[in-house]
Amino acid sequence: MKISVGLYGTNAQQIAQALIQGFDKHYSLFRQTSQAARTRFEQGDWLGVHQAVKARIRFYDDRVDECVERLHREFDAGHIDQPTWQQIKLLYIGLLLNHKQPELAETFFNSVTTKILHRNYFRNDFIFVRPTVSTENIEADTDPTYRSYYAKTDGLRGAIRSIVTDFGWQRPFVDLTRDIERVYRTIQRFVGELPRREVNFQIQVLSSAFYRNKAAYIIGKAINGPTEYPFAIPVLHDENGGLYLDTILLDAWRIGLLFSLSRAYFMVDMEVPSGYVQFLRAIMPNKPRSEIYIMLGLGKQGKTMFFRDFIYHLHHSEDRFIMAPGIRGLVMLVFTLPSYPYVFKLIKDVFGASKNMDRATVKKKFMLVKQVDRVGRMADTLEFSNVMFPLERFDDEVLRELEKLAPDCYEIDGDQLIIKHIYIERRMEPLNMHLDRMERSNNIEGLEHAIKEYGNAIRELAQANIFPGDMLWKNFGVTRYGRVVFYDYDEIEYMTDCNFRRIPPAPDFETEMSGEVWYAVAKNDIFPEEFATFLLASPVLRKVFHKYHKDLLSPGFWQTAQQKIRDGHVEDFFPYPEALRFCNTRPEED
Repeated sequence: MKISVGLYGTNAQQIAQALIQGFDKHYSLFRQTSQAARTRFEQGDWLGVHQAVKARIRFYDDRVDECVERLHREFDAGHIDQPTWQQIKLLYIGLLLNHKQPELAETFFNSVTTKILHRNYFRNDFIFVRPTVSTENIEADTDPTYRSYYAKTDGLRGAIRSIVTDFGWQRPFVDLTRDIERVYRTIQRFVGELPRREVNFQIQVLSSAFYRNKAAYIIGKAINGPTEYPFAIPVLHDENGGLYLDTILLDAWRIGLLFSLSRAYFMVDMEVPSGYVQFLRAIMPNKPRSEIYIMLGLGKQGKTMFFRDFIYHLHHSEDRFIMAPGIRGLVMLVFTLPSYPYVFKLIKDVFGASKNMDRATVKKKFMLVKQVDRVGRMADTLEFSNVMFPLERFDDEVLRELEKLAPDCYEIDGDQLIIKHIYIERRMEPLNMHLDRMERSNNIEGLEHAIKEYGNAIRELAQANIFPGDMLWKNFGVTRYGRVVFYDYDEIEYMTDCNFRRIPPAPDFETEMSGEVWYAVAKNDIFPEEFATFLLASPVLRKVFHKYHKDLLSPGFWQTAQQKIRDGHVEDFFPYPEALRFCNTRPEED
């Protein structure tokens, strides 16, 4: 029986209240774990950092499921009529007028209601297809979004000291005066000559530090006349637990790399997240708001904004979805829209003969990537369900591939093609195509850089407890900054679950030459000596690889990395060049 509720019915009001209570509970827990990031940093609890990031991934879905269950239990949500749902949305909007996170609350409303309603309801009458409540100029009740500093009595050095000490970390700095001098001189070199301070000179610093891995980042900008100078200062522990400033990043594009989707998400305590996003956008104007929300740990909001931008792009473009360039995968079907810098991946119904796994296993691998430290070497993906695409925008080849390899993954409803489950990630040039291009153009420098980057990617993943599994060139991509990133996840494993072995000697010459395996092989056995067979057929590639990464072809490197992980060691990964670190500057630069 449908619940019939009048325009101002009590059930609609109660449901709207239940929805906002569900969101408020979620964001309260989100802030609690973000606030605890400071304690983990101060205590040097690096394993706890990784555990907290992994646990936080589940927060949102758990609260959504909890709210859906409550609406079914208390209000028989599956039988509420259309006028009532419209009224629920209107009443919910009223609850957001003085809310500190209205954009996140709107997305939470969508997440809950789309689990209850049929997709025929997925329009602005019933859900937030478009945002309703403005996020402009929302003021925090406690800490402001940013603090302002003025270089008056104690000059710029004094302002830098105040910026650092105002974060109130309990651990002492090893030598803050030394670090401030290094920051000052680096700024001086960067701008050439410190300009005259205009009357509006000030330094604005986001109130919360950005915690990730073993670092806390101070992020802000200096304003002088019409010019703004963004900066980021990483704060680290030394071997004795004392704090120090590791460097200062002053290039906007380098600061943007801190927010790359190939890295772990930050922990940041934000009462008004839209204020943080607005500030960061001023520093990184080319970084999509969706990616900033994602990197602040607000993945669902990032996905919502990404998809709104994508729909807008579809309305203002005419090109068609085509199969992504590169060697076709055995597990994933990948297509792209040439005018949009992303690829769209779905799990095939039919895998290649060599792939002994199922759909559930592949999905678990993708989730694993979200939960670990990606160390700038694994592409993050946006995961969506029941995505509607305009059918007319698909190239015939894509439609044939869908029908042949993934018939259960999609359906056609009128002029819409609906994909039931899809992953979306930044488009990169496949490494195999990049290497071919370098060889054809005889670009030895570019070839060396790519091979060196490829080996470094494998090393850093191993140190972060990830074994890529399938290490073929085609499973890696090259970013616009020339960085090599892994993006094929169906065979990844934790390093600690692998058994790296040396191939035992053959009992006799005939056995060795037979081509048959003469030794027992368990499921988790890996023989690094075999990597060269399928990677280094080209003499040119082999020579370069041996120059930088020959140790990856023997068990020693892998076993040593495993032992460090088992001993509880957490590696340092710097999202900026080693040469920029103060510890690597020349004495005359200090």
